[in-house]
Amino acid sequence: MSAALSFTNARLVDLERQALGAPTSVAVRDGRIVGTGIAPEPGSEVIDLGGLTLMPGFIDCHFHVVAWSLDLWANAIAPDRLAALRAAQVMQGLLDAGFTTVRDLGGADIGLVRGVEEGLIDGPDLVICGKGLSMTGGHTDLRQRTDIRPDALGWRLGNMGVLVDGVDEVRRACRKMIKEGARFIKVMANGGVASPNDPIDGLQYSDDEIRAMVEEAANFNTYVSAHVYSDASIRRCVKLGVKSLEHCNLIGEETAAMAAEAGCVAVPTLAAYEGLKLEGAQLGFGVAEQAKIDIVRDGGRNSLRVMRDAGLPMAFGTDLLGQLRKYGGLEFELLAQVLTPAEILDGMWTAGARLCRMEGEIGTMAAGARANLVAFDADPFADITKLGRPEQHLKLVVKDGAIKHDRRRQ
Repeated sequence: MSAALSFTNARLVDLERQALGAPTSVAVRDGRIVGTGIAPEPGSEVIDLGGLTLMPGFIDCHFHVVAWSLDLWANAIAPDRLAALRAAQVMQGLLDAGFTTVRDLGGADIGLVRGVEEGLIDGPDLVICGKGLSMTGGHTDLRQRTDIRPDALGWRLGNMGVLVDGVDEVRRACRKMIKEGARFIKVMANGGVASPNDPIDGLQYSDDEIRAMVEEAANFNTYVSAHVYSDASIRRCVKLGVKSLEHCNLIGEETAAMAAEAGCVAVPTLAAYEGLKLEGAQLGFGVAEQAKIDIVRDGGRNSLRVMRDAGLPMAFGTDLLGQLRKYGGLEFELLAQVLTPAEILDGMWTAGARLCRMEGEIGTMAAGARANLVAFDADPFADITKLGRPEQHLKLVVKDGAIKHDRRRQ
């Protein structure tokens, strides 16, 4: 655990005023925030930020740390030890960019979680779901139509999802993953861009199978997250009790209102489609996958307006795979085309902490919260896109009160 720290001359974000506050101090002890505007404790290390903007660490609520390459089959068949080493490097990159907490939506296991907890991996805290559940022919069934082998990928670390059919097997898979450290359950409930055989508007799994997932998750006081694009798939999931709605590019007004009323949270991931549009073909995405990109990409911006107007909370997510990780900063730019900086940041911190089930712990600078902090030489209310260019504007990363990266003198 870190010693006492005092960050002075820090400007904090005020989401209500949509402005930065006057320079102040933030006291940290034993990895927790003590309070703001407090004089440094005797013997504490004083870090003068010189007017930098100090904020809670970033939360990415949709990521796959095992997706080393855009070639998902190559990821899945990689030896587990190699997949773990690759994931550790991906996690280092996330921390370098200011993400101190990441919700993994399929792939990561308890070993990677513990690697961070035990100091073996220098990366963000992981909130994992285990593997995404996919039916045969569903979103993580990577086999070509002529490949009749049974699921050859199974529970390999580099595989983002497993094929599970039928209510009984669904229950067994949910129980297995929760027993092995999953904090929530992920279901592929709709067709996807990265899979070769399923149409983008196709519904996946039966109502009974999804109900079984929701029940198993609820039995362990957690929730189900669903991969969904089409309005029909989103509406069905809301009715069945799913609480986390991933992507939601084609959501309609009535469904968005229904989701808000049901207490759901959406996680738009617009940068993923921009990256795929720019480089997907060159990086090996097939014709079938490329044909789906424009459908969801074009609907993405409109979905932000629909969900905001319905009062549906939106967390921050990127879902960038493999070589497309470099486009992570685009998410700020794309969200800013519709949402205000305050809406973007509140979604990241408030809705993000809720989905990670860490409210009061992360996404806040209240007394008692974990001292996960980032300092930028930018005013996010003037230009939030600068937060997406950490190599230029991120100056300090603090995790649990320990300084991980200090670029103030670069």
